[in-house]
Amino acid sequence: MATENSFFAMVQHHMDRAAKVVNIPDYVLQILEEPKNELIVHFPVEMDNGRMHLFKGYRIQHNNILGPYKGGLRFHPETNLDDLKALATIMTLKCALMHIPFGGAKGGVKCDTLGLSRRELERVTRRFTHALGNNIGPEYDIPAPDVGTDARVMVWIMDTYMNTAGYSAKQMQSRVVTGKTVECGGSHFRDRATSQGLVHCLTQWAEDSRFDLEGKSVLIQGYGKVGAHAATILTKLGISLVGVGDHSGYRLNSEGFNTHHLKDWVAEHGSIEGFDYGENCSREAFFAAKADILIPAALHNQIRAEEARNLRVQLVIEGANGPVTTAGEAVCAERDIQIIPDILANSGGVTVSYYEWLQNGRQESWESQVVQDKLEQAMTAAYRRVKQAMAKHSCDMRTAAYALAIDRLNKVYEQRNIFP
Repeated sequence: MATENSFFAMVQHHMDRAAKVVNIPDYVLQILEEPKNELIVHFPVEMDNGRMHLFKGYRIQHNNILGPYKGGLRFHPETNLDDLKALATIMTLKCALMHIPFGGAKGGVKCDTLGLSRRELERVTRRFTHALGNNIGPEYDIPAPDVGTDARVMVWIMDTYMNTAGYSAKQMQSRVVTGKTVECGGSHFRDRATSQGLVHCLTQWAEDSRFDLEGKSVLIQGYGKVGAHAATILTKLGISLVGVGDHSGYRLNSEGFNTHHLKDWVAEHGSIEGFDYGENCSREAFFAAKADILIPAALHNQIRAEEARNLRVQLVIEGANGPVTTAGEAVCAERDIQIIPDILANSGGVTVSYYEWLQNGRQESWESQVVQDKLEQAMTAAYRRVKQAMAKHSCDMRTAAYALAIDRLNKVYEQRNIFP
């Protein structure tokens, strides 16, 4: 039950299972099962009505043995320490799996962005950045967008940080965040990177499984940055979106939604609520709907045993981090529903974030096609490594992915040893 109620306990459970597969020493597993640093800050912000409100912010720095801490910032009313520790750990494993020279981190602010004006959101962002101070930096800890944040928020963080740096070094501080607008130093294709990486995993799986994607159907939970872009990309492959859901509710349409119209609607209205096409349905009916593929791209712990027993799909691709619980995963295994795990499926985002960081450091701007080609190569190589590990260790895809990541971290610890 602990792994069902605690996101962090679930991630630790996955690590424990993978560590046994590759015989990781106990001391390395102990290091990886806890963050190096857990920072909590409280900072006041003046609201539009003139009143002061005290906000709570976090930055969890899990591991930096491979390189600078790296991870998103989540602005959400349910932001909490347990979830951020889990997300920071997952980021360490993603970077290790993808052979990216970053460590893992995660942070955020406990707030409801829907209730903040644009000016209030900017003040919260800048005050939070100032409160973090030197706990972030382009060679130390590099934030990125996550739930409730976007390129605009990253630009505010960059600007705040740059204006508190030494004058002579100011222009080299743009790498303090990734996921910025292209005009302010962001990378082309960053906004679609997570979704495109997910689709690369899907096409590799389909090729291995002799699964013709043309004419297939998909359910997507969460129609934000990941879900919306994934839907439009999948449409080009002949895959129909027959069910969609977010915080406002769920809708089904057996004839398929127009993914571009739905994306525009959500961009304007903030959710799928009020979209004319399709029929409203319950959460239970959404997960029980007939489709070929399910992409949970919302929050963690969405597919528990109950939802897994009702699924009528062949494949689950984790667009979100930790959407399938350990009990849900066990049911999926019993029912032969395959899962492409989060640390592989949605790692396209951090991969292109790394490319952005490189471009900023070199004072370069790569063409979109260059970024896309590099991403496809990286995702395909990672998928093939995971498949080989599955065959070698006779295990499921999540265990194989975790085992590869932990084994790579273990090799670095063996070679570097513990200082002093």
